[in-house]
Amino acid sequence: MFDEIKINQAMKEEYLAKGYWNDTTMLDCWEATLAKYPDCEYVIDDSGNRFTYAQMDDMSSRLAAYLYEQGVRAGDTLTYQLAIRYEFAVTMIAAWKLGAVSHPMEMTFQAPDIGRFMEMTGSVAYLGPTTIGPKDYVGRIEKVKETNPNVKAVVYMDNESPIPEGHEGISFREIFEKYEPMDKSQYARVSAQDIMLILCTSGTTGGTKGVLLTHDNIRYSEATFNEELGLGHDDIMYMPAPLCHATGFNHGLVGPMLAGGKVFLQQNYSVPRAIDSINREGITYSMGATPIIYDIIHHIQKNGGAIPTMRFYLCGGAPVPGYMVHAAHELGILLCEVYGSTESCPHTFVRPSEALELNGTTSGRAIAGVEVKLIDENGNDVAPGGQGEELSRGPQVFAGYLKQRDITDGVLDDEGWFHSGDLCTIDEKGNIHVIGRLKDMLLRGGYSLSINEINDNLEGYPGIKDHDIVGEPDDRMGEKICAFLVPEEGADTSKMTLENVIAYLREKEVQKKLWPERVELIDAIPRTASGKTQRFKLIDEIKERNKAKGE
Repeated sequence: MFDEIKINQAMKEEYLAKGYWNDTTMLDCWEATLAKYPDCEYVIDDSGNRFTYAQMDDMSSRLAAYLYEQGVRAGDTLTYQLAIRYEFAVTMIAAWKLGAVSHPMEMTFQAPDIGRFMEMTGSVAYLGPTTIGPKDYVGRIEKVKETNPNVKAVVYMDNESPIPEGHEGISFREIFEKYEPMDKSQYARVSAQDIMLILCTSGTTGGTKGVLLTHDNIRYSEATFNEELGLGHDDIMYMPAPLCHATGFNHGLVGPMLAGGKVFLQQNYSVPRAIDSINREGITYSMGATPIIYDIIHHIQKNGGAIPTMRFYLCGGAPVPGYMVHAAHELGILLCEVYGSTESCPHTFVRPSEALELNGTTSGRAIAGVEVKLIDENGNDVAPGGQGEELSRGPQVFAGYLKQRDITDGVLDDEGWFHSGDLCTIDEKGNIHVIGRLKDMLLRGGYSLSINEINDNLEGYPGIKDHDIVGEPDDRMGEKICAFLVPEEGADTSKMTLENVIAYLREKEVQKKLWPERVELIDAIPRTASGKTQRFKLIDEIKERNKAKGE
């Protein structure tokens, strides 16, 4: 199935010899934790659901039994597009029992995205909601099924609305009521070096890609991260981030499970709800994009209150300014930056004990077993104090991009080093500091977004002869998406508004996260003699326009 897997043989032998990789799959890890903490809570969500490890085991076994009856077998791919609720974790565990590959998708993915990825993965099942608010997910998967004959089963989360009459599918609720748990003798036993997870990412090379991760990748990463953070059975994770990304899946679900801990999932996020949930549940730590903790800190500073049980917050996706480190510390929270990507997650982080000393000046040093280095434009190693592209190598590094070996070879070299595309400095202690990106990426709210992909979506907009995208610096989000449009001669510029651009993209079923947040008209896009956009000039233009507005 996954012929494009790229794992350096020498590094594989080294990781096996050192015990970083072994014969322990995620199912083995689940069974070990279940045996130790059957009656302890594992997943709580903000819909009022609370389930122990034993209860989650029962529900996942019933789901596995249904999917097995529909013909799902070891090595098959399950696509799920589920909210930040307990059903997501149930599906993850069921996949482990079936020996299936998990392929979680963003809730924003429209039918074209879903269909393309299900075709690429050869996915045999889809699990998603009937509706969430005004969004019709049944209609989306019905479109996909018309062109994807591989789909053997469709399971719906029907808490908001029932499955419409005349549509095929079964609800989680029905499965839990009607099916007996799969017998353990039917559990598939796969290799820890087999692919366990496909996560979608824009990565460093543009366009949405499927990142292939093995059982060993995830188990090593999360077990080591837990150990270095000192996390254990008594810790409770607060997770408001989507579970289809590395933060939610790896750190939000797998990490607490390995420790026998607990996770609180918040689908309906707001700052007051977050603070109430953290205090009610006695949350001890969290991880997510910088804007979440930024908003919590500012809310408490303005309105009073406290979150005394939270020891630390791990910030991913954007640099953490020193003033925020101190503001968090005044609330008793250690703010620690984490650096990595879906392909190498994580590989450096600021230890809580060093957070105040480092004061937001670095993304930390490598976790145990991971190598980090910088190289110059000629591929030579860069000494401490210099700057270059950041590379990482270790047991957590991905095994390739799904059916994109050419792109894999461009970022994962033959010696096992993952080339991040980030321009960094490194000090004598191995602390990394990110100073920019070599690739055309934009970093918004913890997500790496492809500028080229966003820009391509504007093609065909009426009256526009040229366009480009830049990231507008933003304290809260890191960057916001700004579209510069060059009108055709005589075009009606009154129609070239943000609202109209969004309406155009919505009609094209472009994901919301790729919509511009600002539109500016300009006479010409500044370019080099070779035709490359001089984006720094567009960023300067934004600053000048903001200055003229008094912003």
